[in-house]
Amino acid sequence: MIKQILDYKGNYDLHRRVLNLTWPVIIANLSLPLAGAVDTAVVGHLPNPAYIGAVALGALIFSTIYWLVGFLRMGTTGFVAQSYGANDQTEIGAAYIRSLVVALSVGGLVIVLQAPIGSVIFWFFEASEQVESNALEYYGIRVWGAVFAMFNLVTLGMLFGLQRMRTALVLQLLLNGMNITLDLLFVMVFGWGVSGVAAATVISEVTTALVGLGICWKLLRMSPARMAEFQILRRDKLVQLLQVNVNILLRTLCLEIVFIYFMWASAKQSDLVLAANAILMHLLHFLAFGLDGFAHAAEALAGNAYGAKDRTRLNRTVAVTLLWSIIVALCFCLVYLLFGNFVIGLMTGIDSVQETAAEYLIWLIIAPFFCVWPFLYDGVYIGMTRTAEMRNCLIISMVLFFVVAFPGSY
Repeated sequence: MIKQILDYKGNYDLHRRVLNLTWPVIIANLSLPLAGAVDTAVVGHLPNPAYIGAVALGALIFSTIYWLVGFLRMGTTGFVAQSYGANDQTEIGAAYIRSLVVALSVGGLVIVLQAPIGSVIFWFFEASEQVESNALEYYGIRVWGAVFAMFNLVTLGMLFGLQRMRTALVLQLLLNGMNITLDLLFVMVFGWGVSGVAAATVISEVTTALVGLGICWKLLRMSPARMAEFQILRRDKLVQLLQVNVNILLRTLCLEIVFIYFMWASAKQSDLVLAANAILMHLLHFLAFGLDGFAHAAEALAGNAYGAKDRTRLNRTVAVTLLWSIIVALCFCLVYLLFGNFVIGLMTGIDSVQETAAEYLIWLIIAPFFCVWPFLYDGVYIGMTRTAEMRNCLIISMVLFFVVAFPGSY
């Protein structure tokens, strides 16, 4: 592995390929918080602060749901990348259609069960009556975009698997650009308030889904005769898809439980600790934008090599993506070491919060080096659809986290 990492000349084309696949993903990731910031900004100009809380709560609900069904994107990437590596055009189409059927089923279930899901979530958050009323209004509109939002996840998985990251970037920019434009139109011009923010998101999701489906239809050279070749209901493929999706769902649940507990434990200690940790978590998310790009490149390239049964190319892919991930991680370590306190100062003007965040900044400074390995190997294992190992690693990690963290929370 070390020899392959250091063999720059022998891997020159692969280095260039990795970087070409990575930068569109990073830019697409950076556009996500911008759209969220505009959502907050437009309702922030409305007369009642309850609107901000309502949109934040409603957006949190859907971001959580879509994060939990991230298996739609990840599983599709793995299966498509392997079929692409094996030059099996028929199975590429079949994998895409199967995942679309799952997305339709899960999204339809969310719509059908929207009332009980909403009741449980709003009971849990215990927001004020005004915030809850507006959040319910937002939720009631956005839920109708669930199927299309999940179609978008599948289409992203398809494009990542085919190593078409630039096309995926165009779709993400379409989604977020349209969302921002309609936000401004519906709220600032038409005065639709919270409903306008939700409607802007749904229209953007539907439009992007239809454009994405059209692109994939063209890539697959789809026709009724070709659809008949796909064998979508092949039992072994359906079982494999179910196993992969369930494993990724369990892995994501483990992550979600840890993050929720971390913020709950922070809130239990004090508002000051909660505020400081919230800022540090935002800085950790910026790290994810960088490392995610190489993880997605690893998904596509490792899956392709695995599907082609090319062990040498697989090892080189891991070596090259690992090298670039380490370089980016060390850059983040250096930036947080030199400018961490300055960035914290930009995010809050409260001296006590700045001091508390600075006290724990050392953990953020060393975090990038430790984050390299799970981010990168997540991508490798997703590309190879070795999701049972991913699931087991996250279960063990979660247990170890609670062994260390739980006694100190009281």
